[in-house]
Formats: sequence, structure tokens, C-alpha cells
Amino acid sequence: MARKRVLMLSKALVVGIYQRKLEAIAAHGDIDLLAVVPRSWRDERGELALERVYTSGYRLEVLPLRFNGNYHLHLYDGLGAVMRAFRPDVVHIDEEPYNAATWQALIHARRVGAKTLFFSWQNLLRRYPPPFGWGEQWTLRRVDYALFGTESARQVYAEKGYRGPSAVIPQFGTDAALFAPPDAPRPDGPFTIGYFGRLVAEKGLDDLLAACARLSGDWRLRLVGGGPLKATLEAQAAALGIAARVTFVGQVASTAMPDEYRRLDAFALPSRTRPNWKEQFGRVLVEAMASSVPVIGSDSGAIPGVIGDGGLVFPEGDVDALAAHLAALQASPEQRAALGARGRQRVLEHFTHERIAADTVEVYRSL
Repeated sequence: MARKRVLMLSKALVVGIYQRKLEAIAAHGDIDLLAVVPRSWRDERGELALERVYTSGYRLEVLPLRFNGNYHLHLYDGLGAVMRAFRPDVVHIDEEPYNAATWQALIHARRVGAKTLFFSWQNLLRRYPPPFGWGEQWTLRRVDYALFGTESARQVYAEKGYRGPSAVIPQFGTDAALFAPPDAPRPDGPFTIGYFGRLVAEKGLDDLLAACARLSGDWRLRLVGGGPLKATLEAQAAALGIAARVTFVGQVASTAMPDEYRRLDAFALPSRTRPNWKEQFGRVLVEAMASSVPVIGSDSGAIPGVIGDGGLVFPEGDVDALAAHLAALQASPEQRAALGARGRQRVLEHFTHERIAADTVEVYRSL
């Protein structure tokens, strides 16, 4: 079988642990993979420099990025030259169809005769002003395939007029060997709850603090990540009288995250839907489940479908229900162990890098 040359464009791949999917794709003998990434990406947490972690079996090429941190307008210097040199059969644009980087990649891909696909998490029907709405429709008419992170995202683009072939495949899987339970039981200590991610209003962290304040006994809350809400959350913790039990860790390297999960007795993602956002997946849930940490998530967006029977779900914004779930897990090591085992099994069946890579390669072959 002739090898297919695939070029993947993705700013998300600055995160080292996500590169494991590329190794899994490249392990398929008929794929010659080139990944194009920026040197760094900026968001509300700060600037994340490229982490070179999993780089075997494929090429990783770094290009300068214009308008770094501008989600809609960032562009890659030299992308056309890279495509002309590589001559891909398939260009996998790991970006939303309304982003300038998607339009740029689609133009260059058509010039070298490559098939194209984009990826979307967009699970709300939103109409964008010019030029983004125009560019989105232009992409939908010209792309050869679409990947969606959830079925709700696919339904959004059906309503927007996309009629081409598509598949529902999460953007990245999880390394179940890296995110795994500890070799030995956690030592006795405070019941430790974790949240990892952006410190922003839509993540519902004020609800999590309020729920934790209702717990009795010895407990701790560990918040890993950065964002504009940090000072507000610190003030809330102080006002609730729980500041001594809440630790703000800040941003850590992706390769350090498995050890962070192993510190926990429970993981919470209390996201709240906003007019312009609802939870698109919740990758931290999958990483926690792979680590056999019992998870609690709100019913915002895709969270219930990700958790399945591997954790607990509560109505978003319901502090009483969240506090009740936390208290139940605090009181029952047996329930924690049962949920942790179910969560890990769910990840092994649906969310590993190998599973995501195999499904993605089948799309490449279909093109």
C-alpha cells in the first residue's frame, strides 16, 4: 500500500502529552506524517512554549506565528513553502472553520492538490460577523471532510449547511499508561479534591469553593492552572474561611500532570453554560478517569456524555448537589474505588490515543 503523506497543522500540539497521538498515527505503516506547530501559544493562562515530548516516527516542524494568542486571526509564516516541499496528500487542519489559520491552510492545500479536513468543537449555533462568517461558509463549501469532537458539534454544522462527509472523533486521546493509578494506595491524609484548568468564570469554580465550604472533616482543594479569576477566587476562599485548605498551584508542565492526579481523592469540573459557551469536552475528566480518580461534573455541554457511568453528574450551578456528591465520596472509600475503576475502564474503551489515532487514520484512508 502506498504511503499517504499527511500534514497536520495544530497549535494545540505545543502541549507535549498531546503529541502521543502523532506517534500513534505514525505507527500505522501507510502514513507519512508531518506536524506543523508554532513555537508557543498564548492564552489567558500565559504563554506555553512548545514541549518536545513524543516525537518518534514523524516530523515536527516549527513555524513562526503571527498574531500569537489571537484565536481567530493567527497565521503561520512559511506554511505555503512547507506544503510545496512536502506535497501532502491530506492536510489535517486542526482548527475551527472560522479561523484565519484554517483559511490559510485550505488555500495552500488546494494549490498542491491535497485533500483537506478541519476539526471543530463548536457545540453552540453561533453566527459570526464578517469576515469570520464568510470564511466559515467558504470553508464548508470547499473542505473534503470534517471532524467533530462531539455529536452536538456535528449537528451545529449540519444546521450551518455542511453536507460533506464527517466523523465524530475527539481531538486527542489520553495516554492510559501515563495517566494511570498509583502503584500503591495513597497514604492516609486529608480528602483531596482537584480542579485543573483555566481559572475563568465559565468553569464554575465559585460553585466549587462554596460546595467545599459545606464539607466537614479534613479536606483540601487543589486548583492547578492560571487565569484572570485567580484573585477573585482567593478572596472568595478567604471570605468563606477556607483559604488555608485551598491551594493555588499555577500552571505546570503537561508531563507533570499525571502526578497531580495521583494526589487526588476526587476531581471536579463544575462548568456553567454561558450564552456563547458550553463545555465542549472536558479533557481533564478523561485524564482523571484514566488515573482512576472519581470524577464529578456538571451537566454543561458534553460533560455527561464524557463521564457516562464513570462518575457523578449534577445540575450546573447547583451547589447543594455538588456538595452532596463531594460529601458522599469523602465518606466512602469504597464508592471512590468503584467509580475510579469504572472511569478507567471507560477511558480504555473509548478515549485512548491509540483509539483516536486509528479512527483518524481511517478518515485519511477514505480520502
